[in-house]
Amino acid sequence: MTETLTGGCLCGAVRYEISAEPMIALKCHCLVCRKISGAGHSPLAAFPANAVKIEGELKGFQGKADSGAETTSEFCPTCGAPVFGRNNRMPDMVAVRIGSLDDPNKVTPSLEIYTKRTPDWDKMDDQLPAFPEMPPMG
Repeated sequence: MTETLTGGCLCGAVRYEISAEPMIALKCHCLVCRKISGAGHSPLAAFPANAVKIEGELKGFQGKADSGAETTSEFCPTCGAPVFGRNNRMPDMVAVRIGSLDDPNKVTPSLEIYTKRTPDWDKMDDQLPAFPEMPPMG
């Protein structure tokens, strides 16, 4: 039985429930994730889109990832908190910003990607596999 995960934005206008285990959890150092998080990386967990139930209004910003994929970063229009990310190459997946979970300790990143973009001051976890770009999938 999968534990239901819950989360939302800073002001509470956006709430979500997830009824699946994460497909993957990671720390991404790509340009988009750095800019969205305002930090050196963004911790993300990917879930099947059909397992994520969302309440509230989201706004999206479309851009291009380091991989060349079209991405949409979704955030609360009231408080501006980033909540989700979507990638046109993986339409059946939603990336949840781990920091938006009610209990972020429920999901632990298992690798780091786009480490070639890591700022000198953002120290990586030596215990996690690290990839300078997107690791091979499949």
